[in-house]
Amino acid sequence: MMHHRIRKIRNVRRSRRFQWLNRFRRDEQGVSLLETAIVVPILLVLFAGVAEFGRYFYEYTTLAKASRLGARYLASKSVKSEKFDYKAIAKNIVVYGNEAGSGEPLLDGLLPANVDIEYAGGTAGVPATVTVTIINYPHEPIFDLGALLNNDDLSLAIDVAPSVTMRYLLTQPVV
Repeated sequence: MMHHRIRKIRNVRRSRRFQWLNRFRRDEQGVSLLETAIVVPILLVLFAGVAEFGRYFYEYTTLAKASRLGARYLASKSVKSEKFDYKAIAKNIVVYGNEAGSGEPLLDGLLPANVDIEYAGGTAGVPATVTVTIINYPHEPIFDLGALLNNDDLSLAIDVAPSVTMRYLLTQPVV
């Protein structure tokens, strides 16, 4: 049988071998740094996604409201007027927010060429509806994942294309 003093000495020596491991178990320095290193990239991606969605939503709603104003204007104007070019005036309303076409566009890069106006249905001189559509207006992302990864499939540079259709209000043909 082993003497109890010898057993005690061996146990102390064994415990000293693993003492340096116990130091790491008790020391939590650096754990918060590691957690931060894991969480920060995820939060940045979420922030960028929310920011891009917010910007796209802002552009879409601004263009949809402007298209609605243009369609409302055209719904009560004569299709064939020799005095006024109502389509050009409606495009100015959509792009600049006023009939004269003065000032800055509602959104950067928006031009009257981006506004498409169509009359549909009805009879000659009296259409049933008027449609105002925004065409070829690209969303310019701040955080473009496709450009960063050199992959066009992941690009956030997509066209903003709201469209508004309203009933044409003038029911009598112009004489």
